[in-house]
Amino acid sequence: MIERYSRKEIAGIWSLENKFRIWLDIEIAACQAHAKMGTIPEEDLRIIEEKADFDLDRIEEIESQVHHDVIAFLTSVAEFVGPSSRFVHFGLTSSDIGDTALSIQMKQAGTILAQDIRQLMEALHARALEHKNLPCMGRSHGVHAEPTTFGIKMVLYYKEFERNLARLERAIENISFGKISGAVGTFSSIAPEIETMVCHTLGLEPDPISTQIIQRDRHAEFMAVLAITAGSLDKLATEIRHLQRTEVREIEEPFQTGQKGSSAMPHKRNPILSERVSGISRVIKSNLQTALDNMTLWHERDISHSSAERIILPDSTIALDYILDKMTFIIKNLHVYPESMQENIDQTGGLFFSQSLLLKLVETGYSREEAYTIVQENAMRVWKREGTLKQLASSDNRVAERISESELDDIFSLDRYLANIDYIFKKTGID
Repeated sequence: MIERYSRKEIAGIWSLENKFRIWLDIEIAACQAHAKMGTIPEEDLRIIEEKADFDLDRIEEIESQVHHDVIAFLTSVAEFVGPSSRFVHFGLTSSDIGDTALSIQMKQAGTILAQDIRQLMEALHARALEHKNLPCMGRSHGVHAEPTTFGIKMVLYYKEFERNLARLERAIENISFGKISGAVGTFSSIAPEIETMVCHTLGLEPDPISTQIIQRDRHAEFMAVLAITAGSLDKLATEIRHLQRTEVREIEEPFQTGQKGSSAMPHKRNPILSERVSGISRVIKSNLQTALDNMTLWHERDISHSSAERIILPDSTIALDYILDKMTFIIKNLHVYPESMQENIDQTGGLFFSQSLLLKLVETGYSREEAYTIVQENAMRVWKREGTLKQLASSDNRVAERISESELDDIFSLDRYLANIDYIFKKTGID
């Protein structure tokens, strides 16, 4: 991921330094396990533990000649360790190191992302309570439907990210497996006990069965969760972008002091952060397809997945970390305009009361078809700006003869749309 959209902590997980440091931890853990099994003399283990290290520039130099990163790494380590290095990588294959390390990196990145989601949830939770009873217009197909509250909107996203967090935690659990089982997973050159000891040392579980690699359905599941979470962020960003449009302007993402909206138009306050979230989410979502393709490999292993993973896993985790942080900033500093919300509620002359009027007419004895016709005829007149729905209904004999003025006042009260807000909050566990 380009530096512009990278935050230091999660980007560091995918650095060569961190990757090779994990490789070295695995190699040393394997040597320690071998020593317990009596395969490696204690004196050689002591030397390996004291001297094992690597040099990044040297690894790059060696790899330019041998075109194999694990061999280049092992050669660099051997230059630090000396003769005892003959026991480093004893009985292992490259994927024992690479795949186990990748699981650790994904676990590390996932832990950061989980914390990012929790922080966004905290911001959404606070906004939900703050605006619990703030009326705003609900829309379907982009058209006014019935009122809701801005707090309800925030609860909706809070619960969605709660599900994203649960999905991510399951995905982290399902990727937290290592394998130290040899060339095709049959432990032909290494004792199974070594795998168990190494994995537990590293905070992983031994994969119940592997070939030369850990199977890529685990990685695809992890990527799927990243993509779904990115989809939720895109959904939230799109809601903000719609509500910030000049014709709506119920909310606005933060516009900071000194910020410029347009090189040509000084008045512009554009939702650039939300647009950035939407744009970057597309990259993460598209990377899921590659992860799904990586599941299909030849027999016990090929490396068609490897080059792709070096791109999609760092890029997707770094990008998701970035847009989660940006969305948390947006929600915490979001400008909310209650006056505009009320103006939009009033904009259509009470058309959204149509269902309440329909149901009341049905209660008085009209068939649903008859009631629907009465309400729709008056609603179409409202669209023509001939009056509000309440005004037109009260002057319609078909309505007036069955519904009293006080009953009309009740039908056309905003309170009925807010009556169950407490119930919804309680049902979702937010209070």
